[in-house]
Amino acid sequence: MTTLISAPGTIPVNVPPARFRDLLAAEWIKTRSLRSTPWTIALTLLFVIGSTAVATLADKAVPSGPADFRPYDAYPPAGYWTLILVASSMGALTVVSEYSSGLIRATTVAVPARGSVVLAKAAVTAALWTAVGTAAATGSLLVSQAILKGHLADLPITQPGVFRALMASALLAPVCALVGLGLGVLLRHAAGTMVTSVFTLVMLPPMFSEGSRWSADIKHALVSAAWNRLIQTWEPEPGSLGYPATVPGSWIVYTLWPLITLALAVLVVRLRDV
Repeated sequence: MTTLISAPGTIPVNVPPARFRDLLAAEWIKTRSLRSTPWTIALTLLFVIGSTAVATLADKAVPSGPADFRPYDAYPPAGYWTLILVASSMGALTVVSEYSSGLIRATTVAVPARGSVVLAKAAVTAALWTAVGTAAATGSLLVSQAILKGHLADLPITQPGVFRALMASALLAPVCALVGLGLGVLLRHAAGTMVTSVFTLVMLPPMFSEGSRWSADIKHALVSAAWNRLIQTWEPEPGSLGYPATVPGSWIVYTLWPLITLALAVLVVRLRDV
């Protein structure tokens, strides 16, 4: 008769499986333990809010008409394209860094429920970048308001379009971070994920116009184009040429992109080998 003896340091058989809150805690420790995370977030916030100050000061120097909310002063494309790139890249790195280092094998041995691991990463990523996006959007609005106050525009949050632009700009960061995370799970390669994220989120929308139905439909289904529509405070003029996007449709795009990429990531990670 053979007796099996557990070696010192081995995990007992009766250890309960990891709870989801334990996975959340582990992912948060991984995220905040990286020295690059706070520096990257701080520099990104500085650049985004700084680009708002530059755009607003440049617009202030030009004589203008009646006071109104100017979305491209508070939320200039240059600053928020940078936010898109950083958020999607950081979201992707939460996954591809583990694949490249081999840490993902230890993770899946400790937690065989791979789908739960991906969802825990997504929850921590969404929470972090929602906070970052909110800080960036609120800071941009306050800086723009402070510069324009008494000159061209005083921007109360109750003014039509201001709150929607604030929400759309705040949620842009978590949406792009989750898309980057989903692509990272699907591709598992840092360079490939970065190129795909940049192409999809930034480079692809300008390739399409609103002049024809099929081209407009593709453009409106992309995240940065949806953000561009949500920060606009004006409506298309009746009888105008082209097929402009709608506000409800743009919110749907915001919702579907992270949901679809994460659903595919959970499905794929359950079916394939690490």
